[in-house]
Amino acid sequence: MTRPPSVERVLVAARPAAGDRDPEAVLAVAREVVEEERARLAAGEPERDVGALGAAVVAALEAFDGARDTGDQVRGGPVRVINATGVVVHTNLGRAAWPQAAIEAARLAAGQILLEMDRATGRRGSRFRAAEEYLIALTGAEDALVVTNNAAAIALGVGLAGRGGGVAVSRGELVEIGGGVRIPEILRRAGVRLVEVGTTNRTRVADFEAALEDPRARVRLVLRVHPSNFVQSGFVEAPDPAALAAVAHRHGAIVVDDLGSGALLPTERVGLAHEPTPRERLAAGADLVTFSGDKLVGGPQAGLIVGRWDLIAKLRRDPLARAMRPDKTILAAVAATLSLYRAGRATAEIPVWRMLATPLGELRARADALVATLPDGSAQVVELESTVGGGSLPGEVLPSIGVALAAASGRDARDLAAELRTAQPCVIPRIERELVILDLRTVEPQDDQALAAAVGRALDAASGS
Repeated sequence: MTRPPSVERVLVAARPAAGDRDPEAVLAVAREVVEEERARLAAGEPERDVGALGAAVVAALEAFDGARDTGDQVRGGPVRVINATGVVVHTNLGRAAWPQAAIEAARLAAGQILLEMDRATGRRGSRFRAAEEYLIALTGAEDALVVTNNAAAIALGVGLAGRGGGVAVSRGELVEIGGGVRIPEILRRAGVRLVEVGTTNRTRVADFEAALEDPRARVRLVLRVHPSNFVQSGFVEAPDPAALAAVAHRHGAIVVDDLGSGALLPTERVGLAHEPTPRERLAAGADLVTFSGDKLVGGPQAGLIVGRWDLIAKLRRDPLARAMRPDKTILAAVAATLSLYRAGRATAEIPVWRMLATPLGELRARADALVATLPDGSAQVVELESTVGGGSLPGEVLPSIGVALAAASGRDARDLAAELRTAQPCVIPRIERELVILDLRTVEPQDDQALAAAVGRALDAASGS
């Protein structure tokens, strides 16, 4: 068997084109290329000369550059998609698309910023507080804290019960909040003791009061969990938030209210059922309210905690708070997102709210324009229903307009959907009644032209094959 050239010879061939790259990185890749060549020769494949191997080293290094390959993908990084599923907060597609202001804020924060320095004195100051100050203004809370995600927010909040302290939760709210994470497991890992109250379908204030009065239960905290990813109907009952808070406080217990999605605007404004807001729950007596930053808030993944200043101060001092502290880019992006609410620009500039608020007439006009660009008979405008998704407002739908594509003769709708997924740009549709559906409620208007081009190419490829 012919042996490959030495690593040293391959390095000499690669060096002129490698430029000023780190020598150790070039050496590591050269070794990999030589090992790959050895395997090729052992398999009986033709030998490559040292120049070709040097070129292979440079090509491999360039693949790691992070240089933009197309408008849709960074080499080795995520693939940008056009979400045509009609699911506004799509977990598999990264949940909420960030507003442009948040993207720009994160880009700026990636450099050096005044994170923990007082600009006037030049001395160390409090950590970047803009996001928390916006939360205080938007919810009426005394103070606020931003952590990595809502599961972290809940774990930190229930820790206020103290090691081994009892946390009372309705059996109807012992939910799984996604990713296999369950409320009982969060409580166990937080070092507190679960005290189950009521029944799966009916829980009353009196059930909590019985637990609060039981000295063996040692209930120090009441946790309410909003069922943001499922719906109970029929013979059901839940305690009034204000009445429950009054009973808990009478017994010296803290109330933590987890809202999950945490809408900061009234959802009925866009034709959806009312979603409780952090301001409402604080007004009803909750001591702390937790919610997500990347669902109905419409920004980056984060856990947002608002409420009493003394409890927030305790959370800041908790050693776990540092482990749950978000990166500076996330803090900046959360602050930029919240600033749009303060400026009254949320429905215009935050993608989640812009999608929810888009009028049907606008969607229909865009659908007509898309169909006009496609071959005759290949597409038609259809009336649809969109969902919020992301564990928000389960069962709620919004009327929408989109385009239905019929697969070519002898082909399956799944084949056409696969063509769209591998298109440039990547398009993610849904399938209904053997038709490929493009729901325009979740497609950004600036992507319409790229969507039309990708669909046209996919139709051509599907019919050609």
